[in-house]
Amino acid sequence: MLTMLHVTRTFEETVLLLWREGLIHGPAHSSIGQEAGAVGSIVALRTSDQINGSHRGHHQFLAKALTYLAPYGLDPRSPLPADVREMLYRALAEIMGLAPGYCRGRGGSMHLRWKEAGNLGTNAIVGGGVPFACGAAWAHMFAKTDSIVVTYFGDGAANIGSVLESMNLAAAWKLPIIFFIENNQYAVATTVSESTGEPRLAARGLGFAIPAWRVDGMDPIAVYLATKDALAHTRNGNGPAIIEADVYRFYHQNGGLPGSAFGYRTKTEEALWQARDPVTRMDRFVADNGLMTTTEVSELRAQARETMTTIVDMLTERDSTGPMRARADLWPKLEFRDFGIRGDLSELSGLREETRQALPSAVAQRKFVDVIADVLGRRITTDSSVVLLGEDIHRLKGGTNGATRGLSALFPNRILGTPISENAFCGLAGGIAIDGRFKPVVELMYPDFLWVAADQLFNQIGKVRHMFGGDTAVPLVLRTKVAMGTGYGSQHSMDPAGVFATCPGWRIAAPSTALDYVGMMNAALACNDPVLVIEHVDLYKMSGAPIDDLDFVTPPGKAVFRRHGQRATILTYLSMVHRAVEAADLLGADVDVIDLRWLDRASLDWISIDESVRRTNRVLIVEQGAVGTSYGAWLSDEIQRRLFDWLDHPIMRVTGGEASPSISKVLERAALVGIEEISDALVTLLKF
Repeated sequence: MLTMLHVTRTFEETVLLLWREGLIHGPAHSSIGQEAGAVGSIVALRTSDQINGSHRGHHQFLAKALTYLAPYGLDPRSPLPADVREMLYRALAEIMGLAPGYCRGRGGSMHLRWKEAGNLGTNAIVGGGVPFACGAAWAHMFAKTDSIVVTYFGDGAANIGSVLESMNLAAAWKLPIIFFIENNQYAVATTVSESTGEPRLAARGLGFAIPAWRVDGMDPIAVYLATKDALAHTRNGNGPAIIEADVYRFYHQNGGLPGSAFGYRTKTEEALWQARDPVTRMDRFVADNGLMTTTEVSELRAQARETMTTIVDMLTERDSTGPMRARADLWPKLEFRDFGIRGDLSELSGLREETRQALPSAVAQRKFVDVIADVLGRRITTDSSVVLLGEDIHRLKGGTNGATRGLSALFPNRILGTPISENAFCGLAGGIAIDGRFKPVVELMYPDFLWVAADQLFNQIGKVRHMFGGDTAVPLVLRTKVAMGTGYGSQHSMDPAGVFATCPGWRIAAPSTALDYVGMMNAALACNDPVLVIEHVDLYKMSGAPIDDLDFVTPPGKAVFRRHGQRATILTYLSMVHRAVEAADLLGADVDVIDLRWLDRASLDWISIDESVRRTNRVLIVEQGAVGTSYGAWLSDEIQRRLFDWLDHPIMRVTGGEASPSISKVLERAALVGIEEISDALVTLLKF
């Protein structure tokens, strides 16, 4: 612990030195003063245990990395091993935004991940990483290991909804996780007592029946003993625990100035806490107990400083008279900018693609919604890693629409009915996905609920691969249904395609037939990217699906022509495919109707779109969603960028109204798109 404390303190002093030199681009959230919480707790863990943390996570990252590299401890009298020096080099490079870093320079101070060492990643969203930690804990439990996860967050996050939702979910499912609250007394400049009526943050556990420990976080030995007790509870299958450690950051939220410089703390308060400095406290402890001499402790500190000086020299350069700067050859290459937003789909190679000619001729009359359950059941049967989770999916004969009918009876341990807590269970699924052992299929009962889980869906799941360097697989499927026309009103009726299309990292599948649903769901489950699979209630009752072949795939990048013509190209998806074909047939319009099927930027079939538009020279985009969250707005812009010279008419769009659909049947119809609106647009476009 003494060695870990000195290495961490010296590392953080080096970070602040570089910050003052202008070599840290962005924030530098120093943990100076808080080291004992990380060191005391992590030294109690096994190498198979995992952690994640928040934006102030250098000390946790270093402590876990050090225990991974030296599981039997570091000798304070010996030089630091070469692999420890390499780790410090890579960690500092990451904070400087340089390519040798653990996230290849993308993460910086706030996003540090080293999965092999058990570091699942630090997080810039307050409380944002806690649901992911629950997912990792669930994976440990379901895999029948006795490993646990410790998720670190501060006093500010103790009031965040995703944290409280995660505590409830962890308690309900008895997950092997410790919620470690580093109470450093201030959320930036706001005190704990100003933020909550119950300043004893460990008391958060009472409402969820989670046992809690409160400990002096400036004393690493006290933290170690409290953690051992909490670990005994959690590792024995009793569910989560909470540890609240009272700590103090010696500097401001970001950078190298004290909080008193900003007026929210007094110098007297800072001096009182600095007198309890955990590093000097441990120095005294080992000297008073005859474990080391004061000279040996001083030599340890000097060795740590020499190591960091050498590492800085490796990462920086300067002219004889100029300022220090990062080495030019260590910056990430510019072409690395977009690398790893999604994977390359190589995992789909070798899978049998759907070709209509090869499909069996025998077709049973089976409803679309039943085929959803069929293909999910087939994949659960053939792939032991697939698990389903969502609200009520294990009840009501397959959830609110029957899409998981019969599955809970066949696979009771793999159909997980969740509490109403979209932030928690979506984030938990994200943690399961990046763990790599299981593939979660999440159901959001209605797309409008994505806003409740927006942080987990967009800041976390959608960005995690890219921000951690580009090679973190996120095999997650999110199912949801468009319920326009059902009378469920403004908060249950949206089309999510336009929202997800503007958020990086996601692939979007929008099948219009049950046949396509089988192939696209299989592709989604084979994919190492997060995939949104959109369903539509109008399609659920449609019949005519094959049930004797559930093993083919329809990969991204494969649109299909549902109708052929020469005068215009209609681009559409989901239930609007059928209405567009019907409108064109009623008018006798000589038009192509292209069912896009895959909607995200990386998965669109531009070969088919390009061929059609160059031939017809007119485009009509048809969608049902509200104009404000329109998918077609993005698509029309992209078509103009690619195919402007081939357009003889401005791109036309048919969308819903500005307002969300209302409960009133008349107003709801006015807000939606039907055959009439498509026909009117075609008449205008073709000048009938």
